[in-house]
Amino acid sequence: TYDLWMQMVANQLKLNWIKSQVRWADLEKTKGAPLDFGTLDVILPLAAKYKVKVLLSIVTAPRWAREKGASTNPDHNGPPADPQDYVNFVTAIVKRYPGQVHAIEVWNEQNLDREWDSPKGLQATQYVALLSATYKAVKAIDPNIVIMSGALSPVSVSDPPRFYDDFVYMDAMIKAGLLNTVDCIGAHHNGINLPPTVDYQAAPRDPKGQRSRFRGPYDNPHHEWSFKSTLEGYHQRIAAAGSSVKLCVTEFGWPSMGGITVSATNKAQAAPPVGFEFAADNTLADQADYTNAAIKEMMDWGWIQLAFVWNLNYGAQIGWDPKNDNVPYSILGPGFSQRPVWQKITDYNFRNKPRQASQ
Repeated sequence: TYDLWMQMVANQLKLNWIKSQVRWADLEKTKGAPLDFGTLDVILPLAAKYKVKVLLSIVTAPRWAREKGASTNPDHNGPPADPQDYVNFVTAIVKRYPGQVHAIEVWNEQNLDREWDSPKGLQATQYVALLSATYKAVKAIDPNIVIMSGALSPVSVSDPPRFYDDFVYMDAMIKAGLLNTVDCIGAHHNGINLPPTVDYQAAPRDPKGQRSRFRGPYDNPHHEWSFKSTLEGYHQRIAAAGSSVKLCVTEFGWPSMGGITVSATNKAQAAPPVGFEFAADNTLADQADYTNAAIKEMMDWGWIQLAFVWNLNYGAQIGWDPKNDNVPYSILGPGFSQRPVWQKITDYNFRNKPRQASQ
């Protein structure tokens, strides 16, 4: 199965990178026990075989490593009490697979309590301390590995301790020393129902009732709805701090319910997952055109180092369950059909295109 995914990435989509999440809690369930490298022992050698570079997003402290008094909510993840435990885990991976790990994203969406549930709250200083310790340790082993900060979740308001506006949290990370201990700033923007070229302030110009059933971007304008506004906002904050560090967009894409049916036997059009109603506003052509326009935008901006399309195979892995909110973003449709966005990506031929300074 993994060989199939690598063939798709390298030979069909003609891409040079993959991103894979590593859940620490699953690989080191007991402190001191042998780490479970089973999946990585498959993925990383195969990626090397196909000359595909690998970004590992390393998340989720196991229960034994969590802070005293940490939440036991099974839907919430959190940081380790001792950053060194995380560092030890990350460096064990780097040492086991020399030259096969090319980038590491340190955590994920740490401005949300479901990802960073700590008795200390959503402290940017605590996160930057973890990032800094990891950066120093990994660079001592392999200075060529790109260390990225965990991408934030675009959020329109702050409601501590549950979540922080990503712009507010980005400012706090910069104040805590973020830009001195990272090679690239992680970013996410999984598109809503706005094209990637539209600033959030322009969104209300979409006439009410035109075709957009999800009204958030039009009735409550904020940067969180806009790919353009969110990424430009991060870049502006980095530049204002006097840094030239680029962004690494570790997830971007647009969802569409096109072709997703209620079940394998019921071919009726499925409703979008709860909370992702905007996926019903995007046709398959929209998904393709928006992704294509986003790629062009990022290439033109010149301050994007890497970008990862979300997602290749999530839909396939769970049988295109229409209730799962990751499925509409998949670029593979039911029956392993290639959605129109697939060809848009392939046409760039990134595999054989010489890299420019801005790419």
